[in-house]
Amino acid sequence: MESTLLYNNLFSFIDNISQLFLQLPAFFYLSVGLISLAIGSFLNVVIYRIPKMMEYGWYHDCREFLADELVNVKAKKLTPMTLSKPDSTCPHCDHKIRFYENIPILSWLVLKGKCSQCKNKISARYPLIEIATMLLSLIVAHHFGPTITTLWVLVLTWCLISLTMIDFDHMLLPDQITLPLLWLGLLLNINGTFVPLTDAVIGAAVGYMSLFSVFWLFKLATGKEGMGFGDFKLFAVFGAWLGWQLLPLLILMASVVGAIVGIVLMLFKNHQREQGIPFGPYLAVAGWITLLWGEGIWSWYMQQLL
Repeated sequence: MESTLLYNNLFSFIDNISQLFLQLPAFFYLSVGLISLAIGSFLNVVIYRIPKMMEYGWYHDCREFLADELVNVKAKKLTPMTLSKPDSTCPHCDHKIRFYENIPILSWLVLKGKCSQCKNKISARYPLIEIATMLLSLIVAHHFGPTITTLWVLVLTWCLISLTMIDFDHMLLPDQITLPLLWLGLLLNINGTFVPLTDAVIGAAVGYMSLFSVFWLFKLATGKEGMGFGDFKLFAVFGAWLGWQLLPLLILMASVVGAIVGIVLMLFKNHQREQGIPFGPYLAVAGWITLLWGEGIWSWYMQQLL
């Protein structure tokens, strides 16, 4: 009884907020903009720390598994890390970053892109990710309006930003992000939020198995691995959110963009053909575009073929 009352109160609160945002659209966009700036600052932490946390876990799993073999091997020192601990510090002088030095965009501008203590440069990437998070969030807010759907798409957008940057940096698509997104997509489509549940389940299966099949065919033909298992899971995420019907459009856009970027890297940055190119960022960008405008793009594309 109490849980039902809490559930009803929560939805009543969300409905009241939605009505307020409908009446004051400027307040809606301002709220989304400010919240997404703060989220962008947090995403910088996620992008930096999750690979470190994974490395720490892998290293200690290996030492535990190979305990006897590593008796005489000098232990590598890795600092335990979570998304909240230890506190953020300057990578050059270990200066603890104070709260007023961590205000999105503003702090970077006030500090002129330098640490307040050692004066070493702070990468412009941090405010750029914050700005990108805000702009993409505002696009989502404009597209879906003040609805609960906006909240879910914002969550997906923020996760895709993290996955994109982590894959660029480390060629990794962490399960800690992709698997919750997969289950969230399926849960949302129980009530057909984006597509019928049947289409979502088939989409998740087709998304995973299609790239899984390509992976093994390529490996059997060449003896090399053309992509990682994280790519299969990310494609399955979009299948769960969008259904199976738009997956051909998504993979087509991701492949074209990935091929163009790969050619440019080889031509202008002396990128070796044997070097891997992360596919996750192109899947993420293509999937995000497909979620917002996929139906229109697919209709236009089919008209051009007929």
